[in-house]
Amino acid sequence: MSITIVGAGLGGLALARVLHVNGIEAVVYEREPSRDARGQGGMLDIHSGQRALRDAGLIDQFHEIARGEGQDMRLLQPDGTLLLQEDTPDDAPLARPEVDRADLRDLLLDSLPEGVVRWGHAFESAENGRLRFADGTSATGDLLVGADGAQSRVRPLVTDARPAHLGQNVVEVGIPDIDHTRPDLAAMVGRGNYWVLGDGVSLGAQRNGDGRVRIGISFYHTGEDWLATSGIPFDDPAAARARLLDLLDGWHPRITALIEACDDLIVPRSISALPVGLTWPSTPGVTLIGDAAHLMPPVGEGANMALLDGALLGLALAAHRDDFPTAVKEYEREMFERTSAAARMSADMQELLMSPDAAQRLLAFFQPG
Repeated sequence: MSITIVGAGLGGLALARVLHVNGIEAVVYEREPSRDARGQGGMLDIHSGQRALRDAGLIDQFHEIARGEGQDMRLLQPDGTLLLQEDTPDDAPLARPEVDRADLRDLLLDSLPEGVVRWGHAFESAENGRLRFADGTSATGDLLVGADGAQSRVRPLVTDARPAHLGQNVVEVGIPDIDHTRPDLAAMVGRGNYWVLGDGVSLGAQRNGDGRVRIGISFYHTGEDWLATSGIPFDDPAAARARLLDLLDGWHPRITALIEACDDLIVPRSISALPVGLTWPSTPGVTLIGDAAHLMPPVGEGANMALLDGALLGLALAAHRDDFPTAVKEYEREMFERTSAAARMSADMQELLMSPDAAQRLLAFFQPG
């Protein structure tokens, strides 16, 4: 029996790798034309997902690319008050290391045989085991796994659920090669995560492995159309930076200096999530993993759950290689329980970040009692 995976993200690649380790062939269809067609985003906090990398036989290689110092954290208020600073000892265990998403994806891609990933195949529909792609080609498979992210085209085959806007919009900017271009700001941000939490607005700066600091300014309690009505001219980087500074009026100049130092790459993002605890009746011949199954607020669980989904589905298929329906049911039972708990925790953290006293509440979270 054959397995087709739609989407070459972390979950789909983890599934393909665990299947390969267990002697089961699969094909991954990816809409992007090549592995380098677009940027893969910033750093990921990989904790529970390390189990998946062990199952994939890649944990040692992961430790080589992981950044333990990425566990450092600084928490501030908009007036510049430092509430918390945690610096990771050099010999600390890699419990929650940061890793560049692109590096982790490359690790998974390089662990697969040539030809497993078929680039330039945008999934359109599936019926009776036949997949159809936007370029007019088709393929067949006994099990279709939707690993195609937040706007999954496979998801409607099992559920009518759709992501809903969370009242959060993010503007991403960044400072390249910060150690050389702005060593003063590099020292301020530190080696890991730098968080400034205000009332309805937050700024998160994160050191990436390539020397770039990636900065996300989140605007909470905002509607789906906020990015269009905010007055931020995304086609004019200099004017966009000026508007962001206006929106951060009253913040300490040391913090807003991060915006002033940014380059011209300015990316708007609208944040959505699927309902917490989403399930569906087991559907013959199809299942979902990763964001396609349980899109959550971006607070550190999504990538870990996707990796675990891929690995655990792969192990279930290996254990029931002549009975895919039983394997899928076993996987879905475990996945629904595990990811519902993660989604509830993520929703609670999202609610905390959106609260007027977010900084103090997050401080209490990290320093209970």
